[in-house]
Amino acid sequence: MRLRVLAVGTKMPDWVYTGCREYLKRLPPELNVEIVELPMGQRGKGADIQRAIAREGEAMLKAIGDHDQVIALDVKGKPWGTEDLADRLQQWQLSGDNFSLLIGGPDGLAPECLARANIRWSLSALTLPHPLVRIVLAEQLYRAWSINAGHPYHR
Repeated sequence: MRLRVLAVGTKMPDWVYTGCREYLKRLPPELNVEIVELPMGQRGKGADIQRAIAREGEAMLKAIGDHDQVIALDVKGKPWGTEDLADRLQQWQLSGDNFSLLIGGPDGLAPECLARANIRWSLSALTLPHPLVRIVLAEQLYRAWSINAGHPYHR
């Protein structure tokens, strides 16, 4: 099983890389999580936001493996508790499938990416900055693993 986080945005602040690295390095070798950064569409004064989202979506769809199970992180998705994620993570590991978790840019995911998703997952009803979503996701994956492994991190 391979878990890839496809995230829009490059050149994140150091605290984003540090936070993600901190949680991902704690995972065992058999649960390898790779973060793949994709370029953000052109934004700024007078920019066509829909075009930017479309370009991000095209890059994301190209990065998804042909047979990957796709989980779109979307505010309108279904919320999971940590124990739900632990159960799903265990199922994912047993399935042997590869998974792509999609994190959109500041304006969300392209409709085509949402359509490609097998599941839509909402991390929170709160609006989170997309760089912070990476850290929250990395921590929750580590926490879910710790539950499944009987590790004392999750109490």
